[in-house]
Amino acid sequence: MTTTFDKREQAFEAQFAHDEELKFKAMARRNYLLGVWVAEKLGLAGVEAETYARELVVSEVEKTSNDEMIRKIRADLEAKGIKLSDRRIRRAMDELMGRAVSETKARG
Repeated sequence: MTTTFDKREQAFEAQFAHDEELKFKAMARRNYLLGVWVAEKLGLAGVEAETYARELVVSEVEKTSNDEMIRKIRADLEAKGIKLSDRRIRRAMDELMGRAVSETKARG
């Protein structure tokens, strides 16, 4: 027999799982958008840009930290002679996270 307490606990667990799923999807979307942003700066287009963006999405699945991602992006940019500060990259990450959250919520 399920009690009111059990029902409430199940509801909280379901909400937590839903929130975690949205957070994961938003982070993956942010990384994709970030990858597109960096690819543009690298002069990549088409399949190359898509591949670069998807690499950053995979890095989220592999639990790459933001600091590690920034180092990778900065190294990729510097290899092409493009100078961007960690601060600028982090600002782009923050801006794109806002967009990613909105897009993720809109999708359901």
